[in-house]
This record gives sequence, C-alpha cells and structure tokens, in this order.
Amino acid sequence: MMLDNNENVSNVEPIPEKSEEVNAPETLALEQSLAAEKKRAEDYLASWQRAQADFINYKRRMEQDRLEFNKFASASALQAILPVLDDMERALAAIPPEYADRDWVQGVRLVERKFRAALEIQGVKPILALGMAFDPNFHEAVRQDKGLEGMVVQEFQKGYTLNGKLLRPAKVVVGNGKEDEPSNAAE
Repeated sequence: MMLDNNENVSNVEPIPEKSEEVNAPETLALEQSLAAEKKRAEDYLASWQRAQADFINYKRRMEQDRLEFNKFASASALQAILPVLDDMERALAAIPPEYADRDWVQGVRLVERKFRAALEIQGVKPILALGMAFDPNFHEAVRQDKGLEGMVVQEFQKGYTLNGKLLRPAKVVVGNGKEDEPSNAAE
C-alpha cells in the first residue's frame, strides 16, 4: 500500500520535543550505573594487561629454562667422560723418558689434546687450583698440610666447569699455615 504525500499518517507518533525537565533520580541512577560499568571495564582491562604481561614473562622464563637445560643436558655424560681423561693424563705422565720421543707416545699425546679440545668445545674448562686460594665453590679439600694458610698446595684431581658452572670440584690439599720457614742462619 502506498501513501500519498497528501495523506495524513495517523499511526506515527509525534517526536517529543526535548524538555528542560528531566527526571533527576533516573538520570542519577543511569550515571552511577555507567560509572560502575566503566570501572568494571577498566578492571577487566587491567586484569587482561596483567595476564598478558604474565604470559610474556612465562614465555621468556620457559625459553631461558629450555636454553639452560640444553646447555647443561650433557653434564652427566661429560662427568662420566672426565675419569677417562684423568686416566689418560696419568698414563702420559707415567711414560718413561726414554720412550717420550716414540711415535706412538706422540700419537697418544695428540689424542689427549684432541679429547681436551672436544671437551672445550662443549664448554668444559679446567679449574685452576694449584697455588690459588682455596674456594669451596670450586675446590674440595681432602686434607690440610704444611703450606700457606688457605692456599691450595697440592691437587689430587682436576676440577672442571661446564659453561661457568661447576661440573666437578678439584680435589686438593690446603695449606694449614705451618709452613717450614727457611732459617736465616746463613746470613
């Protein structure tokens, strides 16, 4: 059904004109409700931002843990290999001087150097102990003997670090401060 422009539309409600009189209690309630909803929205936004920051921190921590795990995953295998290196060093030290120039001895020394280089590539480094101050973080004292107090005077077993962390402590003898002083009687 089409309406002519001339026809009077009776079912359309007239648009109310803005009245200066506004229902004050109703407006106040709406404003309070709006303020409460804005506060709730701000709380949700802040919670979401905290959750997002926590998730980013979690991802960063997990990546660091994964890298740390990969860096030290081989520690137990390397600890099992270190006694073999110790035995090789002892065997080379026990070679009589008359055999030192033999080709097979030089070959064994070469194998020992390659073995040590392979460990270094993995991040294994020896701990300096002899003549150093005793450090319980890197040295394990097996006894005390004559020597400068608190100084390592003998090394029984080399210690090693893996990427800066202790892999195996050096087993050492620590000086007790009762060193035999050379007498000044010759002067």
